[in-house]
Amino acid sequence: MKREDYRATMDFQKLFLQFLLLIFHFTFSSSKDTLAINQTIQDGHGHILISRENNFALGFFSPGSSRYRYLGIWYHKVREKTVIWVANRNHPINGSSGVLSINQYGNLILYSNHNQTVPVWSTNVSVEVADTSVAQLLDSGNLILVEDRNKIVWQSFDYPTDTLLPGMKVGMNQKTSHHFSLESWKSADDPRIGDYKLKLNPAGSPQLFLYSDIKYYWRSIPWPLKSYAGVWNYSFINNEDEIYMNYVIADASVILRIVLDSAGFLKHLVWHESAGKWKECLSEPINRCDVYGHCGAYGKCNSEHINRDFECACLPGYEPKSPRDWHILRDGSSGCVRKRLDSSPVCGLGEGFIKVPYVKIPDTSAAAWVALNMAPTDCEQECRRNCSCSAYANIDIAGKGTGCLAWYGELMDTVDNEDAGYDIYVRVDALELAEIARQSNGYLETKGMLAILVVSVVSAWFIIILFAYMWLKKKKKRSMRNKWSERLRDTIDDAYHKVNLAANEVGGSINHPDIAFFDFNIIIDATNNFSSANKLGQGGFGLVYKGQLSNGQEIAVKRLSKNSSQGIEEFKNEVILIAKLQHKNLVKLLGCCIQAEELMLIYEYLPNKSLDSLLFDESRSILDWGRRFNIIIGIARGILYIHQDSRLQIIHRDLKTSNILLDAEMNPKISDFGLARIFERDQIQEKTKRIVGTLGYMSPEYVVFGKFSTKSDVFSFGVILFEIITGKKSNGFCQEGWNLSLIGYIWQLWREERPLEIIDSSLKESYPTHEILRCIQIGLLCVQEDAMDRPTMSAVLLMLNSEITLPSPKQPAFVFIKSSNNSCKAVAEQFGSVNELTISEVVSR
Repeated sequence: MKREDYRATMDFQKLFLQFLLLIFHFTFSSSKDTLAINQTIQDGHGHILISRENNFALGFFSPGSSRYRYLGIWYHKVREKTVIWVANRNHPINGSSGVLSINQYGNLILYSNHNQTVPVWSTNVSVEVADTSVAQLLDSGNLILVEDRNKIVWQSFDYPTDTLLPGMKVGMNQKTSHHFSLESWKSADDPRIGDYKLKLNPAGSPQLFLYSDIKYYWRSIPWPLKSYAGVWNYSFINNEDEIYMNYVIADASVILRIVLDSAGFLKHLVWHESAGKWKECLSEPINRCDVYGHCGAYGKCNSEHINRDFECACLPGYEPKSPRDWHILRDGSSGCVRKRLDSSPVCGLGEGFIKVPYVKIPDTSAAAWVALNMAPTDCEQECRRNCSCSAYANIDIAGKGTGCLAWYGELMDTVDNEDAGYDIYVRVDALELAEIARQSNGYLETKGMLAILVVSVVSAWFIIILFAYMWLKKKKKRSMRNKWSERLRDTIDDAYHKVNLAANEVGGSINHPDIAFFDFNIIIDATNNFSSANKLGQGGFGLVYKGQLSNGQEIAVKRLSKNSSQGIEEFKNEVILIAKLQHKNLVKLLGCCIQAEELMLIYEYLPNKSLDSLLFDESRSILDWGRRFNIIIGIARGILYIHQDSRLQIIHRDLKTSNILLDAEMNPKISDFGLARIFERDQIQEKTKRIVGTLGYMSPEYVVFGKFSTKSDVFSFGVILFEIITGKKSNGFCQEGWNLSLIGYIWQLWREERPLEIIDSSLKESYPTHEILRCIQIGLLCVQEDAMDRPTMSAVLLMLNSEITLPSPKQPAFVFIKSSNNSCKAVAEQFGSVNELTISEVVSR
């Protein structure tokens, strides 16, 4: 054969071999879900395993901005790359040199170099027939190592990282004591084991604990769990081999994962394909009552009292261990101790049990199941017989009747829970039992009976005389009050029809909605005569009270104060406008009360109160970035509605965090339309000499010249956006050593390319950096000094919901604060809240 022919033949063979390798590589990386003993997955070559139905993929990745490489499993169908398992989380590979293969002993092994000499991770199991080992990625997201085709010798589901998928377990192998637990990432860019762990405690009645380092941080509801029909169903398995909890999804099309994030939140996240992102449907812990042992031993926490009253109370028969901490410092962590500890025993001397209804039952580590099928009376008797039994509960167990659970130690971490709670019965001494019985029966001690009788007889004639006098006086005034109420109602009706006319001119027709006029006595009964215990807050209009109507509906009552700078005009304005505006991000007005010289507005009751009450104190930690971003979007939608989408174009003029209310699901609702103005569709701006609102939120053209427009509300939105991001008040901000406002300080950091320094420290870096930077830039655009440079609310929503390129902001308004001594006190005084200013007063400031 000639040299040229030989060379041509060799070249052809090489090309053919490369072609075969290319086909093998393409087939392997595109469709294979298995890895055999003679195959490898190499980083940098596009090698991945893909499960049969394309649900999951396995390969090499770098998280976030990290330069290290890891072997992991992620969702293949989900557009946003979401890693659910990491093999070498504590042993990263520096560079794209990783190789995964099955070695001669049948183990999956990960090497950090192409020569396969430096192992960083292995399944480390004993395989009897090594040459039959095959690794397979299942559509459940489980990576399994199979011996002899059908024997699973190792699976990734037994070694979770931070994510729990349907079918995965949280529990332990009772033979090997191996725990199936979740461990958070160090950060979004670092999958190393972080500070939080979710682990099953099998003692007593099994329950999940979330640990912060080695301390209990949060505790689940113990077994038996209540399922959520139609969404996900929990299962509990306890046999001689394993004890664990897991969950399944009722609808296979739903993509749901439970993740323990680096900030210590256990989140239930659902993939929304239309939005192209994960949305949170549940998160634990939610508030301070969810933190383990917040009210100490024998204490009970009520989350409804957070931000209003002290959330901690002692269980029946107990009192605060440290009254000073409890009553003055509002710190219940020291817990409670039994009353009359030495003088009145609770064993064999007439003791009994007091019912504590609807609670997340105490930590069951100190409890035991007396029986899984026992009558309630027998359960009480069993507890009574044992002097160390401190409480018991009768709990329904599916398919097994009523179980008897008894506690033999401290009652720790008891929390009110009306939705998924049980009744517990706490052991108390005879004196406590008698005291509670006396209170419940309305018993009057005989000592006071005689005094009450004497006072009653003497007072009877005085009351009769006084009643006659008051009746005559009231009769005289009643006609005057009725005339006053009638005139005000007529005025409201006239104004209402004028607004109707304006609405009809811009298109369409608006039917007269029901403006309910509540009777004054109904409001008196609903608020318990405006009891201070029902007080929710105070604003420029007056005090706000919580109430409950006879049908059970909860309401919020805003009562005009006699000392208020606002009056009938603002009252009429709010009644008329908010009755016209119907949107999920606007507070709902139920009606008003005009009676007995009283002016009251009746709203739907929103349990989480105003945004500022959560944002500016320690409870803001429940506002993770996901919740904050949803609040930002909701506020923007509400403003867009009043500016553009409603039949009336409305300028709010008093947007601020205290006027943003939050419902039970943390959805924002804009309130307080007393200062709002209606604009014509072709109207650009209006001018006034009467400036009303709150300094720190008002735009410069409004503060200085009295001009306001839709761009005035955009400016206020920008300030609110900054407050949500930073957790700091705009009109009370002070950075020692600077003469900058909050806007100015953010602008300074933005120009120095270090804006992340201003982000609320309670977020603990648990946020997408690109998203929060985008929000800061949008905020700067909203607070531009020139109103023409600010975007419309429709543009703001587009910027928030898309990745369009944003314009560069110019220097915003109110960058500097005038302060002679540059002290924080002077700054706070300068930017206080105002109800009304003239232009000359504003300029002089």
